[in-house]
Amino acid sequence: MPEQVVQAPPLRGPAIAPRRDQTSEPSRSRGRERLLRGWELISSHPWISGAVLLLAISTVIVRWAAVRPGYDPYGWLVWGHLTIHLKLNTNGAPSWKPLPFLFTVPYAVIGHYAMWAWMITAVAISLSGAVFAWRIAFRLTPSPPERRYASYIAGFAAACAVLGIQNYAHFVLSAQSDPMIVSLCLAAIDCQLSGRRRWAFWMGVLAALGRPEVWPFLGLYTLWLWREQPELRRMLVGGILLLPAMWFGIPALTAKSPFIAGDIALHSPRELHSNKFIGTINRYLALQSHPVEVMALLAVAFGFWRRNLRVLALAAGTALWVLIECGFAIHGWAAVPRYVFEPAAVTGVLAGIAVGFIVLELPALLARIGRWVTPRLAGWGTAAVVVAIAGVMAPTAVSRLRVERVDLRHERARAMELNRLSVVVNRLGGASRILACGQPNIPIGYQSTLAWDIGVNVGILYYAPNSQNYQLHPHPVVSMFPLSNGWKVLASRVNFAKSAHQRAVCARMRLTYRS
Repeated sequence: MPEQVVQAPPLRGPAIAPRRDQTSEPSRSRGRERLLRGWELISSHPWISGAVLLLAISTVIVRWAAVRPGYDPYGWLVWGHLTIHLKLNTNGAPSWKPLPFLFTVPYAVIGHYAMWAWMITAVAISLSGAVFAWRIAFRLTPSPPERRYASYIAGFAAACAVLGIQNYAHFVLSAQSDPMIVSLCLAAIDCQLSGRRRWAFWMGVLAALGRPEVWPFLGLYTLWLWREQPELRRMLVGGILLLPAMWFGIPALTAKSPFIAGDIALHSPRELHSNKFIGTINRYLALQSHPVEVMALLAVAFGFWRRNLRVLALAAGTALWVLIECGFAIHGWAAVPRYVFEPAAVTGVLAGIAVGFIVLELPALLARIGRWVTPRLAGWGTAAVVVAIAGVMAPTAVSRLRVERVDLRHERARAMELNRLSVVVNRLGGASRILACGQPNIPIGYQSTLAWDIGVNVGILYYAPNSQNYQLHPHPVVSMFPLSNGWKVLASRVNFAKSAHQRAVCARMRLTYRS
């Protein structure tokens, strides 16, 4: 029988589909491999990844908030600008502080963008305080692996307590250094708990460049490290010598006294005029809500019960900081609430640890009540107690959120006012024209901003018409006054001009700007 050959029809349509699937499968696997590699890179460098994330978040926050730095940060920016021009003068306000100087000097290279660089840096470092508070509470809550959720709850409570300090958000958004110092102190504690003693020391050094209250703690830690790790002694000597060099060496070259920081801080208008010891303690207690403080005391009680020396050390450090601040207040320094942010933050960490202890210990205590209390019922009872604690703290949290919202509106209005001031300075012809006429005169709250806008030392803007110096060397004055939606500029005492050119320049120093 002849063999028949049957030709199959050509493949169309569906026959091509498997080839598309085969080619897309490698691309999907390559995409998964890239994701895995990216995750491995992030997980292998958690500190770098965390820093990048914090910088990104702080950039978003700074742009969203649309506020401007406070009085002191503008002065720190002026320090950076004058330093790179070899004209630094630290005789006037703000009081000398080395920590921001470490940032504003290199940032000065990028001109007026330094303001944004400083704000993003300050907010990022300040927000890291919540991260370190979480880590400390997590570590000091001794939960077994199967009950690790207690440590997570403790860390979350500690982070919320730190961010909930009274007026804390205001100081974060206005790029002040006080929340940064809180973060550095908490970072030092976390590094010590993690066994990173070099990092703990240098975090302490940076914090000590921001507040003198850190000096006793850093001194004690240095002595301990000197004994425990002799191989670090050269590093310890270098770090300790850095403090007097920065605090007193730079003012010795740029001010009338090496101790200018303390001299300016004396007799502040915010100085306590009642009992300075009780008043300082009251300022500290006002920073946290009473439920947080009660929980912190409960953590101390748990520390004694369980003989947890690290928890007791945190409590002792908190008390010592407040006592040091009391001594500063008695000496005559202001002891304003932001100077006790650090012990208030540690109080919040202790409160978080107390919540963790409750989650760990309360189920066993409830189970001892009677046989009818099952483990599940004890767990539900513990959850109810934690919810009740959160409920007690909620009214204070809501109240402070409202206060911060009102403050944010005020700060945004202030930012618009400072933006208008920059426009006015430009319309007047900048620093060269204004200073060619005479002495700028502006309300004190705007002096550091104007100094930043025109690139001069803040002290130049102190106008005292009755002073002996002005009586001996009278000169024209360029007065600037804020209006409801703008600024008014007026040159006065033009008769003291020394040349026709100066009088002509002063004649152009007349402007009313509204927007």
